[in-house]
Amino acid sequence: MHFDIISAFPEFFDVLQLSLVGKAQQRGIISTEIHDIRDWTQDIHRTVDDSPFGGGAGMVMKPDVWAQAIDAAIDKISAPTVLAIPTPSGIPLTQRHCERLANVEHIILACGRYEGIDSRIAQYYSARADVEVFEFSLGDYVLNGGEVASVALVEAVSRLVPGMVGNPQSLAEESHSEAGLLEYPVYTRPADFRGIAVPEVLTSGNHQAVHRWRRDRSLERTAQRRPDMIAQLKATQLDKGDLEELARWGWFCAQDGEHVEKLVFRAARTDDVVALAEFARRTFVDACPPSIAERERENFIEKNLSAEQFSTYVADEDTYSVLLAEDSSAQIAGYMLYEHGDLTAQIAAGAPQGFVIDGVPFDGRFIYMSKAYVDQRWRSRYVFSTLFEFSVQSLRAKLGVDALLDKSGVDGDAGECSTHQDCESVSVPKPWCIWLGTHEHNRRAQKAYRKLGFVRAGKREFRVGDTINNDVTMVRPLNVAK
Repeated sequence: MHFDIISAFPEFFDVLQLSLVGKAQQRGIISTEIHDIRDWTQDIHRTVDDSPFGGGAGMVMKPDVWAQAIDAAIDKISAPTVLAIPTPSGIPLTQRHCERLANVEHIILACGRYEGIDSRIAQYYSARADVEVFEFSLGDYVLNGGEVASVALVEAVSRLVPGMVGNPQSLAEESHSEAGLLEYPVYTRPADFRGIAVPEVLTSGNHQAVHRWRRDRSLERTAQRRPDMIAQLKATQLDKGDLEELARWGWFCAQDGEHVEKLVFRAARTDDVVALAEFARRTFVDACPPSIAERERENFIEKNLSAEQFSTYVADEDTYSVLLAEDSSAQIAGYMLYEHGDLTAQIAAGAPQGFVIDGVPFDGRFIYMSKAYVDQRWRSRYVFSTLFEFSVQSLRAKLGVDALLDKSGVDGDAGECSTHQDCESVSVPKPWCIWLGTHEHNRRAQKAYRKLGFVRAGKREFRVGDTINNDVTMVRPLNVAK
């Protein structure tokens, strides 16, 4: 691969004789030739610019001078040529561009100055069959000239040429590689630097765990710094561990999705009630046991899942909480409905009594997870668990759990004062417990709830019309995930 670099400041490129690029030239892997644009001028002042047509600030570099320099570079090498022109108005240079350019034999870099090179240069050479014009930019900022951008392109492209980098695997793992992620954090000796230790997994000798940690950190870093790159990830690039890590940062991949997308988790609003009712109908029917007659099912939906009923759920915030997940098309991906009002009504609904959590008989307040559904395309994609954890945090904030604990110094689950020993003057807030009921034969749902920290507490009868369903009830403390 050969680079011809044309500039008004040829000395700038002495840096290309250093490090890997310099060694690659010594070994014949690449070659560079630096040209002074003023060598093609015809006047005593070696003029390379002139005032712009139409007026305006600055000077424009002359096309006739540039054309002679470019023609001379093209004529020396009988191979297809890329004419790369750094310009703030060019397309952003990416790793994908560099990978493509690494297969080109001849690249000419035209380093403009002032207001840039006369636009007819790009227009003229674009019409030639043996030349590809590539106008590129390093980013959304302006430099004094194209020299810095040209050095960047030479570095980025040449390191992808076979033989340039000693360990090819390092190219596959670095930022912007084919994996489409930023590189994971890296560490070397000493293992402890000013009180900051290297992550333990990296010294464990467990190569599988190291690979998982590095992959997760790449996903995390990219999600935080370059969400635009995450949005380009294809479903075929991701394994189960990737999907779990991405879910921590709000990114999910539908079962039929080609790419990941950002989901929004929020409280339901009054303008959601119609969509919620339609979603609730569809998912309830989908999950309904076949033993329930259609008439009974429709009566249940009309009584509990109509738009009018959801209007009540959303409006009565003292009694209900409705949380939902929304996909990038503003479609509901899942919802959860909680009741945290009248204890008598919850007991009537089957709230468990006399159960034990962590070896302690429960004596507190109840939150009933009345409904919890996710659209089929989002199931087994960590949407359910993420929506639940969002619900827990929302309920804690809404019910003032954290504020009570902070004020009293009390661990709500334990029912003990952690600030004062043998203290009877401090009012200990009663803990909250989330409970739910699910069909006794729905092993899949029970397993999913156990993963969320629920334990079996008892049984109840759940009536849909004249059909009685036998449910198991499950419970977990509200603040288990604090």
